[in-house]
Amino acid sequence: MQKNLTGMVVAAAIAAAFAAPAGAASNAEITARHFASLVSGPAPKTAELAMFFNNMPKGADLHHHYSGSIYAEQYLEWVDKLGYCVDKTSWVVQTDKAADRKHCATVAELEKDPLAYRSLMHKWSTMDFYNHSEDQLAPDLAFFTTFLRFDGVASTNGNDGQKRLKERAIAENVGYIETVFEIAPITFDAEFDGKLSDDASFAAYLAKLEASPAFNKSIADYSAYVDSSSAGIDDENFTMRYQPFVLRFLSPSIVFSQMAAGFKIASQNPKVVSVNIVGAEHYPVSMRDYRLHMRMYQFLSAKYPNVKLSLHAGELALGQVPPEGLKFHIAEALEVAGAKRIGHGMDIAHERQPLAILKKMREKNIPVEVNLTSNEFILGVKGEAHPVNIYRKYGVPFVLSSDDTGVSRNTLSNEYLLFASRYKTSYAEVKKLSYDSIRFGFLADADKQRLLKQLDARFGKFESDVATSLK
Repeated sequence: MQKNLTGMVVAAAIAAAFAAPAGAASNAEITARHFASLVSGPAPKTAELAMFFNNMPKGADLHHHYSGSIYAEQYLEWVDKLGYCVDKTSWVVQTDKAADRKHCATVAELEKDPLAYRSLMHKWSTMDFYNHSEDQLAPDLAFFTTFLRFDGVASTNGNDGQKRLKERAIAENVGYIETVFEIAPITFDAEFDGKLSDDASFAAYLAKLEASPAFNKSIADYSAYVDSSSAGIDDENFTMRYQPFVLRFLSPSIVFSQMAAGFKIASQNPKVVSVNIVGAEHYPVSMRDYRLHMRMYQFLSAKYPNVKLSLHAGELALGQVPPEGLKFHIAEALEVAGAKRIGHGMDIAHERQPLAILKKMREKNIPVEVNLTSNEFILGVKGEAHPVNIYRKYGVPFVLSSDDTGVSRNTLSNEYLLFASRYKTSYAEVKKLSYDSIRFGFLADADKQRLLKQLDARFGKFESDVATSLK
């Protein structure tokens, strides 16, 4: 009996010796092992992973839409504050106080009517989309039409909105947001509408815009709004930067005027770090004018070489458009427009020369902004059908981002959870993703180094907390 007991003790000691390193494990090593225990086995431990990622430092959110990240509840606060109402037939905010309000409900009335309140949530977000029987649009239309409904208050209370986003970001340990903030100023010119096709026509229209007092005032007003709405947002623990956006489904003269305004704003205001283009990429006008838009970006980038571009490109899935429509969007965003980051990049497997694109992105260190939740909802693409593993396999850098957390009722932490639970990953990889989100931000170098140094300290504390909790 004694001999058997001794043998068991010796065997246990040998097993322990092989299981542990020669010296005491560091906090980072303990955290890595703990993480591995959460993602290994027959199924990932998603509840514990949620707790892990809610507390893990996540450097930045680089693909983030301001209006889509405000929750419906907050928009309703502003509707109430401004004395507006919500039309219960269209669910659009009614801002005209003198208009007929027969079908319009105040916030107080909505809050007293659970059915109406829940219907509003369905129209202003993706809440309950898959678990109720209410008549509804297709997922992509359901997603994009939410913006039209709360648009009446989306550009109000900018400072309050940013403060809420800051509080939420700090609560889930995010230090930097680069947000697609407000639509770039719009100018319509019938003289140039339908006549923009090459550098000569772009130059002529740009000259006319730059000579316009109204155009220049709109740029000054936009920049002033960025400054006023961002007052008090930046501090030692948090930073936010801004991208004016262009609507890709409008007429060419409007799109060009928005781009030109965006470039001018970004060249003048240090808080504005990029120019972006948004809107459903599969809409007919978006598809028809895609190449024209990339040439517009190319022209304006030559005029403003210091303005960086993060472009929504390749947010398409098989069947949304004819097959030839999937062949060139990422390539042209890179090679023609000169994008330094690609938003979504979902159609890479269908592009004309995918291996060449992947090679260029790897060699030029051009990352993809991966948005797992919105890709699944809008495009119906998830799991192994999602191209994130293509980018990983070919060494293309990528970052995890949230897209529109208010519409999707989501968080950046949950994007990390989805990535960890769906794909074979390690603590080292998710930690690198957190750091890369700062490295690939369009921040000034001094700000970037400050945030990276803070991230070191935040990870040190996080790993210490994890190690302590496991003792």
